[in-house]
Amino acid sequence: MSASAPASEGDAPRALPDLLHRYPAETPPVSTAGAAVTIVLREGRQAIETLLIERTERATDPASGQVALPGGHVDDGDGSLLATALRELEEEVGLTRGDLRDGPRFVGASEASRFRLVVGVFAAALGPDGRAPSVRSADEVAHVFWLPRSALATTARVHRETVQGYTEVNATVFEGHVLWGFTRRVIRDFFGLPPEDVLAGPLFADRSPHAPDLPPPADGGPDGGALP
Repeated sequence: MSASAPASEGDAPRALPDLLHRYPAETPPVSTAGAAVTIVLREGRQAIETLLIERTERATDPASGQVALPGGHVDDGDGSLLATALRELEEEVGLTRGDLRDGPRFVGASEASRFRLVVGVFAAALGPDGRAPSVRSADEVAHVFWLPRSALATTARVHRETVQGYTEVNATVFEGHVLWGFTRRVIRDFFGLPPEDVLAGPLFADRSPHAPDLPPPADGGPDGGALP
């Protein structure tokens, strides 16, 4: 990931303010990336937790059934990449800026190579009076759940369809949800965990957030919703 501040090496700080204050509270232009996602965090009973969604299974959605961060494509009316992230957050899980503590911070931009798309990544903590996230559109989101950071300590090997074909990849399996690929890599990087993806080539390649747009894949890419 090309980030505004590097993730710390080794074990990441445990306190939410320490995790978030590594990154600036800035509003990058929409030209930074073609989509945006938000890492929403909260203090769980035993560990910091990350809000994730599971996409509804649809034949027209390349991300069908995948676990992802709330987010999606930039719209023409979005005044900034942050506006994209906040709009998608409300549309998918019902959270607004008022539900977040201190506002989102810009972590950086990374390529979701499966979709040939540069994605802006933001992070924020759920406020003490923030509403509980919920499914806002069953057509796009099937479930919302919280993933404890401790779950990332265990790696499973699962078979998934990738840009290199049907192959075995690293994954985190939690309560039946399978987290892998772009979303897992972004979350592990945010928490300062070492790179673990073993596939070489474009699937896990990072690029500058200011790199030009990439041509779309043959299937047209995601249709505006979250990215796995």
